[in-house]
Amino acid sequence: MTPPVVTPSGVVDVAVVGGGMGGIVLARDLAAAGLGVVLFEASDRLGGEVSRHVVAGIALDAGAESFATRGGTVAGFATELGLGDDIVLPDPRGAWLHEADGESFPIPRTGLLGIPGDPSAADVRAVVGEAGVTRALADADLPAEIGAEETTLGGLVRARMGDEVVDRLVSPIVSGVHSLHPDLLAVDRVAPGLRSALQREGSLAAAVLGLRALAPAGSAVAGIRGGLARLVDPIVADLQRHGVDVRLGTRVRSIDETGVETAGGEHVRARQVVLAVGDHDAVALTTRASSVPPGAITLATLVVDRPELDAAPRGTGVLVAPGSTGLRAKALTHATVKWSWLAELAGGRHVLRLSFDSPVVDRDTPDAEVRDAALADASTLLGVDLAARHLVGFGRATWDAPRRAEAAVVTEPVVEVEVVQAGGAVAGRGLAAIIAHSRRQAATLVAALSAPPSRD
Repeated sequence: MTPPVVTPSGVVDVAVVGGGMGGIVLARDLAAAGLGVVLFEASDRLGGEVSRHVVAGIALDAGAESFATRGGTVAGFATELGLGDDIVLPDPRGAWLHEADGESFPIPRTGLLGIPGDPSAADVRAVVGEAGVTRALADADLPAEIGAEETTLGGLVRARMGDEVVDRLVSPIVSGVHSLHPDLLAVDRVAPGLRSALQREGSLAAAVLGLRALAPAGSAVAGIRGGLARLVDPIVADLQRHGVDVRLGTRVRSIDETGVETAGGEHVRARQVVLAVGDHDAVALTTRASSVPPGAITLATLVVDRPELDAAPRGTGVLVAPGSTGLRAKALTHATVKWSWLAELAGGRHVLRLSFDSPVVDRDTPDAEVRDAALADASTLLGVDLAARHLVGFGRATWDAPRRAEAAVVTEPVVEVEVVQAGGAVAGRGLAAIIAHSRRQAATLVAALSAPPSRD
């Protein structure tokens, strides 16, 4: 790639540390506005968790495979990249819940992260039972202030609707999507606007229905024909076209007021540094902290030849309640049911994606053990026997889990100069949140760095 545009003093405008989706989206917007950008990525590829792998000859997403449609952020960006015509909606049959007691139910239709908009609905009653419905209905009679000061999603829902709704609805859904229990997730991060809607509407159920009414018609998620990883290629092409200096295989060791220093000892001067790395690396680069290594999320992909799965016994997949006996996976996606384009590509075979958290499955767990666990759990969750003889292909991808709040105790900052952050460490999980946050940060930086110098 061509060298970045630098000021006469040899200082690049922006050094972006991290080449995941947050970093490359931000770098693209900065460079398109005429700023000189250098991008450092420790691995040998860009895109982070938006990536692909090939299993049984099929190119598949190795990480994220859908995006939230709320706000139209990702759809608008995909259209800008020339992929608008390839946006697709999932099969409408929806997913199921597998509860800790072994029962399975379709996910209720009128919810938000499992919080029911109608606690008396039959599909909610089937999951939480009569006592759970009675407690959830009390939400309508509680003052709006009850729970409004709760900072976690689990705390808010418990205060308004009780334990059964949290444990049997919210927990399996949120744990499957965000890889953390709702008691550990900031409500404003995973459900922005929910607390203010509670104040406005007077009950949590009404708040959920109000937020759902504001969402665009259709599915809450969508995908890209051919896989979400297709988003990365046109972004990378734009980085090259705009002259971004991309340094793959280059780890940044430290940051100071003048720029960054790489692990190889090179110092790159920059007017502004942007950290677009994960939680663990952000803590390591910006603070002196007692930090534990990040946990792992392992995605096991099975391609199987099993015609009994044609009936889609659990719709588009299953989310597993924590504590489910005999199961190691936290979620299963029946990808060839969820996406019609993939069913066509698979030619009668079935693609199943199972996700596991550490320490149940960790980075050093042997592939054979992960494969066997995935087959066993898929058999239980789908109600169809799956054995090694049905397996056509197996793939595995491992990603860093979100850092728990207690995983690092900050003692003092290492970086004296203000560092801008982007990516999942600050925006939260989910492509929509990451893209929206990165584009806002880019616009702010363009305005600040393009402004004429002060005459003071």
